[in-house]
Amino acid sequence: MNIEQKIEAVLFWKGEPVSRKRLGEILNAGQTELNEGIEKLKASLAGRGMVLLEKDNDVALGTPPELSSLFEKLQKEELHKDLSKASLETLSILLYKNGATRAEIDYVRGVNSSFILRALSVRGLVEKITDPNDSRRYVYRPTFELLSYLGVKSVEELPGYAETLALLNQAGENMKEEEKKEEKENTENITAGSESDEGSS
Repeated sequence: MNIEQKIEAVLFWKGEPVSRKRLGEILNAGQTELNEGIEKLKASLAGRGMVLLEKDNDVALGTPPELSSLFEKLQKEELHKDLSKASLETLSILLYKNGATRAEIDYVRGVNSSFILRALSVRGLVEKITDPNDSRRYVYRPTFELLSYLGVKSVEELPGYAETLALLNQAGENMKEEEKKEEKENTENITAGSESDEGSS
């Protein structure tokens, strides 16, 4: 699989803007190779149902402006649909944690939540802000409209709030431990590969 295909796959899976630096880290690619891959992906998407969006140093997959009327129609339909089980799961996580990254939501649910979050954002139930602790990622949190709809003044009024929050926080800690373990294993693999190359030269 070539670099532009990998970039497309990562951006599709992420469902949100990713910095060129982060893409390089994920794909273990230098900036020159990465930039060339981005340009090739941009060209290959020409005339298709997706486009490559660029802002500052971030890139993301999006839809062509000429399809805006189609998505307006879909948005109206989405607003009148009942919330799915997946949507309710995602909203519960966001409500009890009062905001979570997509990685945290995915970890708790066990599946990719990018499309669910997008649909909830369209409904005005979820908003996306830059993570105050890490400007490279986003936090999704419940809107005032959602709290108003539920008839609560704050998330602390939700049933079983303390117990549920404790379980979600534990899941978050487990996720961080797994990420640290994976990062350590990747570092060890890279180091072992470098030593092997040196030994064979």
